Amino acid sequence: MGRYVIRRLIQAIPVLLGATLFIFAIVFALPGDPIAALAGEKRQDPNIVLILRDQYHLNDPLLLQYWYYISNIFLHGDFGRTFAGVPITQLMAGKFQVTLNLALVALVMEAIIGVLLGLWAALRRGQAIDTMILAATLLLISVPPLVTGFVLQLWLGVWLKQAVGAEIFPIAGINAGLKSYLLPGFVLAGTSIAYLTRLTRTSLVETLRSDYIRTATAKGLSRRRVIGRHGLRNALIPLVTYLGADLGTLMGGAVITETIFNIPGIGLQIYQGVYLREQPIVVGIVTILVLVYIVANLVVDLLYAVLDPRIRYE
Repeated sequence: MGRYVIRRLIQAIPVLLGATLFIFAIVFALPGDPIAALAGEKRQDPNIVLILRDQYHLNDPLLLQYWYYISNIFLHGDFGRTFAGVPITQLMAGKFQVTLNLALVALVMEAIIGVLLGLWAALRRGQAIDTMILAATLLLISVPPLVTGFVLQLWLGVWLKQAVGAEIFPIAGINAGLKSYLLPGFVLAGTSIAYLTRLTRTSLVETLRSDYIRTATAKGLSRRRVIGRHGLRNALIPLVTYLGADLGTLMGGAVITETIFNIPGIGLQIYQGVYLREQPIVVGIVTILVLVYIVANLVVDLLYAVLDPRIRYE
């Protein structure tokens, strides 16, 4: 097990380098001068411009700029500073936690709703409820989160509040604690819920057709035991893989959701970083998200041995 973990961590290094270099090159290629953007329409002192460009290595070639950045991360754990002089780690500290909270709420919703709906559809395959669930998931996939967010804000945030006389689902900010994350969490997880529901249904239907399921049923085991202990547990492997990879997707895809619900997370920060050409902000956040992907996938791989004892890591 230890050798496997070390090997996976070593394999993660080229992934980290490739992803950060790719996004670094994209931000580098954006038109406009990030130093000029600091002053807006005001005239800048040419000497200060030269000092800032030299301080942030903006006159150097792309690969040399990237070398300065990535070497500071590996050698000093320093993700750099914004062009205004604010450390990236300080800028992301509170905002990263906000986005992580939103992503975790979305992930829990996705796991509970997606697995339960998929289980229900698989056990009622071919019936009306199965068709309704599949139609609902198709609707979730088809409607963009931008539309879903505004519609739920109107229905659950405004109309429901007027009907009951109390705010049940806050529609902006994070001042209401966990309640603030419920509505944006569902919007963020909407598409993933649909995919997980379909994946659960397909995986469980295939599992229930297996020989060992028929053998367990022939031995007289109850339907609940056959489905829960033998069917669902073996069907969970592709689901765990999907959920593990989706944590990073939810965090990286929170830009629209955080904008709709005015949530001060890294999604909004990424948008502002791209708009202002703040290379350190964008690349720093992407680096953190890549690390989240790597850790999540490593945990998923290790969970395989728990779900299926036949899997061993040598």
